Amino acid sequence: MRKALTLVMITMLVLVLAACGSNNGGTNNGNSGGNAAAEGSTNGNASGDKGKVGVSMPTKSSERWVADGDNMKKEFEALGYSVDLQYAEDVIENQVAQIENMITKGVKVLVIASIDGESLTDVLQKAADQDIKVIAYDRLIKNSEHVSYYATFDNFKVGVLQASYLEGKLGLKDGKGPFNIELFAGSPDDNNAYFFFDGAMSVLQPYIDSGKLVVKSKQTSMEQVATLRWDGATAQSRMDNLLSANYSDDSVHAVLSPYDGISIGIISSLKGVGYGSGDKPMPVISGQDAELASIKSIIAGEQTSTVFKDTRELAKVAVKMAEAVIEGKEAEVNDTKTYDNGVKVVPSFLLEPVSVDQTNYKQVLVDSGYYTEDELK
Repeated sequence: MRKALTLVMITMLVLVLAACGSNNGGTNNGNSGGNAAAEGSTNGNASGDKGKVGVSMPTKSSERWVADGDNMKKEFEALGYSVDLQYAEDVIENQVAQIENMITKGVKVLVIASIDGESLTDVLQKAADQDIKVIAYDRLIKNSEHVSYYATFDNFKVGVLQASYLEGKLGLKDGKGPFNIELFAGSPDDNNAYFFFDGAMSVLQPYIDSGKLVVKSKQTSMEQVATLRWDGATAQSRMDNLLSANYSDDSVHAVLSPYDGISIGIISSLKGVGYGSGDKPMPVISGQDAELASIKSIIAGEQTSTVFKDTRELAKVAVKMAEAVIEGKEAEVNDTKTYDNGVKVVPSFLLEPVSVDQTNYKQVLVDSGYYTEDELK
């Protein structure tokens, strides 16, 4: 009896071990198949996938670039492409390395918002050697023939809108003044910064020349007023210096700011010396990009205005351009004369910017679904 039981137990143990071996083997094979499928999807070779595209963004420190990347990823994926989306955190070497990696992976097209528009010549040559086309996104890529198209907004008009808002709020057209103003511009390595500044100065310069606007610091050239990397902390520090050197016994009435992150830094500086309280009103302050913090600031009566650029629409334009070059077709453009990158005039599509303040932010931003009411509380 004991021998019979032992034989039964041995038989059962063998069966259990065989079953375990079969299950483990099945699991391993399943994982291997899953990993292979995942790897294929990553490489853009999964069934039904039209291939991989590379999207290179400058930084996550600005919410607009996060939105840009997310919008393009969504649009590309809806068309059946997989997306390699990378952020370089404003380090040029990172962006170059990330783009090189995308080229190695065999992306079908590159969409690039450059950190420094003049730093990508060599890596774009590598892309061209692999027959990978390039779309410049919002920032023009300079000194390369290997830029197929440029998707952006009417950047000169952005500056005109910013300055025209200041002009209207101050009543300059009605002959009011003089008013004290200080000028800020964007990063000198971003081609857009010059368009914004030139657009703004096309409105403001006549008033400066006539004495209706007074720049007490006398800093009026792009070289003097530029803000490297569009950095808010850099702008705050410069505003601190301007206030202490020029406004101990006077007030600043307006500040030309090209971007919301810079505006927030300027406002922090102004609040630090009492602006926005008591009998010291906040100056009229412009901005750009309709970032959430700045819209809340506008609602609170601190920042005065911003320029909204609907990046959802810009993403659609860039994706259409990218698909066109992948398919060997010509993309739709509406400007073929403006954007000379030093080697070629890059065919471009310019979208329209919109000025936003307390009077229309709900209509422009909430009604369009860009923000919800809850987000603005």
